[in-house]
Amino acid sequence: MKKYKSILFLTPYPNGYAPSQRFRFEQYLSALEQDFEIKQGSFWSEKSWLSLYKNTNLFIKIFNFISAFLNRFFLLFKVSKYDYVFIHREATPIGPPIIEFLITKVLRRKIIYDFDDAIWIHNVSDKNKSVKYLKANWKVKYICKWAYKVCCGNSFLANYAKKHNPNTIVIPTTIDLDYHQKKPQQKKEITIGWTGTHSTMKHLEIIKPIISKLEEKYRFSFLVISDKPPSFQLNSLQFTPWNKETEIEDLNKIDIGIMPLYNSEWEKGKCGFKGLQYMSLGIPTVMSSVGVNIEIIEQGENGFLIEHEEEWLKVLTLLINNKELRTKVGQAGQKTILNRFSVKANTKKYLNLFS
Repeated sequence: MKKYKSILFLTPYPNGYAPSQRFRFEQYLSALEQDFEIKQGSFWSEKSWLSLYKNTNLFIKIFNFISAFLNRFFLLFKVSKYDYVFIHREATPIGPPIIEFLITKVLRRKIIYDFDDAIWIHNVSDKNKSVKYLKANWKVKYICKWAYKVCCGNSFLANYAKKHNPNTIVIPTTIDLDYHQKKPQQKKEITIGWTGTHSTMKHLEIIKPIISKLEEKYRFSFLVISDKPPSFQLNSLQFTPWNKETEIEDLNKIDIGIMPLYNSEWEKGKCGFKGLQYMSLGIPTVMSSVGVNIEIIEQGENGFLIEHEEEWLKVLTLLINNKELRTKVGQAGQKTILNRFSVKANTKKYLNLFS
């Protein structure tokens, strides 16, 4: 089909790095390119983004931000060439929605606004607390109002967006099953595993005492895959630095996948991505009964939901001792991904955003 329209993607991060971008829209770009001209504009350059969470000099961070903001501003002169502007989370990481206002109210372009976290709530890392109030989380409602369509990762987020824009659609964070391939492992020990960034590692405080109790009775490995090692120590702990090139190989080492969460408004906005990754690889998944996790898991069928601390110990003990159950639950999880949370199952819905 002849390409007849064009889309400008305004994203916070460089292409191929951030999970929220990779699994929200980047894996749909090839399908979109069949019918649309695509242009991507990242706020942060690769170099500046990689230094953002490091102990980089504050003046360097300020310089990087000013450069990025100027680049974003000059990109406005090209916006009129595009039929749609897809904005993931926000056009600029701090400050009011000036870019979004100019695009919609001055340049009259249609915005598709996408987010997968409760970004109207203050939530910043310890290293960037100084910018907490500069983030202007209040702007989310205005961007929702101005948007042509709003795309959210779960119903909790969509319920917020619908207060400001009735044209709100839920498209879950999805898994490319051609990329996530199950590879059987030959090993002697069970591996309980968790993957995530340093910003979500705080949730491991929930599971740490459980792992410690399990160590008293069972021999297993507790694998943490992240951009930074955890600050605590456990006898069973193994740390593997996250690497895009070995991501699936590393995940395949896990026999039981866990996703502990605190029960707060921010966590209710999470899209269950860790659990979805485990399930796509046939890994039996155990998740806190919070937010969208309740919609993903059918208790005891395709995974397990945990409400209380003692349930973590009970369910993990059951899975450690029952290989047949691990296999059965893992296979049911794979079917759930295929039918509801795969790229294939959601491509049509995604393409309909641009109509």
